[in-house]
Amino acid sequence: MQTILNLFTQTYFYWLLFGFFLLAVIIRDVFIQKSHTITHNFPIIGHIRYWIEKIGPELRQYIVANNREELPFNRQERSWIYASSKNENNLQGFGSDQDFNSPGYIFIKNAMMGFNPPKDHFSKKNPGVIPAAKVMGTFHNRKRPYRPHSIINISGMSFGSLSAKAVESLNKGALQAGCYHNTGEGSISPYHTFGSDIVLNIGTAYFGVRDIEGSFSMEKLLEKVNSLPQLRAIEVKLSQGAKPGKGGMLPGSKVDAEIAAIRGIEIGKDAFSPAFHKEFNTIPEMVGFIEKIADATGLPVGIKSAIGRLEQWEELAKYMNKTGKGPDFITIDGGEGGTGAAPHAFADHVSMPFTFAFAKVYQIFQREELTDKIFFIASGKLGFPEKALMAFAMGADSINIAREAMLSIGCIQAQKCHTNHCPTGIATSNKWLQSGIDITLKSERFYRYHYTLVKEISEITHAMGYEHPCEISMDDLEFSMGDNNRTIAISKALGYHKTKIEFDGFEKIIKCDHIGGIGSRIHF
Repeated sequence: MQTILNLFTQTYFYWLLFGFFLLAVIIRDVFIQKSHTITHNFPIIGHIRYWIEKIGPELRQYIVANNREELPFNRQERSWIYASSKNENNLQGFGSDQDFNSPGYIFIKNAMMGFNPPKDHFSKKNPGVIPAAKVMGTFHNRKRPYRPHSIINISGMSFGSLSAKAVESLNKGALQAGCYHNTGEGSISPYHTFGSDIVLNIGTAYFGVRDIEGSFSMEKLLEKVNSLPQLRAIEVKLSQGAKPGKGGMLPGSKVDAEIAAIRGIEIGKDAFSPAFHKEFNTIPEMVGFIEKIADATGLPVGIKSAIGRLEQWEELAKYMNKTGKGPDFITIDGGEGGTGAAPHAFADHVSMPFTFAFAKVYQIFQREELTDKIFFIASGKLGFPEKALMAFAMGADSINIAREAMLSIGCIQAQKCHTNHCPTGIATSNKWLQSGIDITLKSERFYRYHYTLVKEISEITHAMGYEHPCEISMDDLEFSMGDNNRTIAISKALGYHKTKIEFDGFEKIIKCDHIGGIGSRIHF
């Protein structure tokens, strides 16, 4: 009896304590706080409303939304990446749940009898590996031209934006996969140097290759080139799909001693990336800057940009045709890109999505008969077989992936990249949140995702009757025109045919002296 009485007394005490807590909340909301009308008028219910609003994205992601309707990546896409990266079953049964009549739906045209590689064929001995068909830097006679080992590579994501463990995981995974790792504009960190080929991204702030005044320093660049033989190309970033023409800022709270040393900036101060370069303002000046870097380093030099107005692209193509000088490669970033935090208007409305952007720029260089001389890199949610194949059909020579790579090492699309509170430790400098990343495991997961993606691209290419994705034409894919039972070849929808690429088989590629880099584990 005494035990029951004690239990009742304790329970009564806790309920009384809870009642006092609720009363305190009501008093605070009604008489003290002035910020929120909802909690003033509805003290308890108002807090529940704000709590539900806060976890709304998670509720929609896991409970409300169906498999195909989420953005930027729906559940089906994320599940495919997760399963591929974990070497689990990524197949689907009982047919497709896609609406084949939805406008813009992609149809890939398989051959009656596809390309059946012999037992000793390269793709049989090296599943998950497809080297690029073209070489960067041969047209301009660079001293160290470069043919990427892989048609799928890691796009620019800076250390500082991504955590140290995330960058290291991707770099070690890239070494296993044989792909290159673009540094992002945050420059080369120690976490980029575990063996994979590197493409150095030079942004508007010239991080890592700047002098004390913040101007570009050729001396600093040459130090990196001479000390890192796996540094194979340089990408001058004009803009990116997430926020073209906006620039960027790394908060001072994230600029610790390590990041400051890598970027060449002051500890604890906001690191601003200007909207535009100060080393050049015109097309001839930009080409001069590219040629200066290429002459000094011997490396292929390219540009990366989101696409909007086309006048300057037309000027660049004409200038290249006239002078024989210019970028060795062009990375076209679709407006749907998203690894950089951005104001919603920039993210949602500034620059064209990949399909329109690539088609318009490619045609400009095609008119000047330059498309066989430039290496085209495509970027913008293309880390899936069907989307990658569309990009190759349109004229891309390789594809850069960013968010898909993040998903493969554990990103859950929490969309907190800009808050420093990424729950998976991938996009944060918080040491505790990073501590859950097992680098050995995550690097293997990126490798498995990359392997699966390239292998499926290869298998579909063979089903279409080709040996290499570069052979796919724009008549080999069609868009649905809606529920009128009509389709249209993407050549007609986009208004051009890509320039045919000379491809004499894998045997010629693997004997080429320019293939791959010192940093890769894959040697042909």
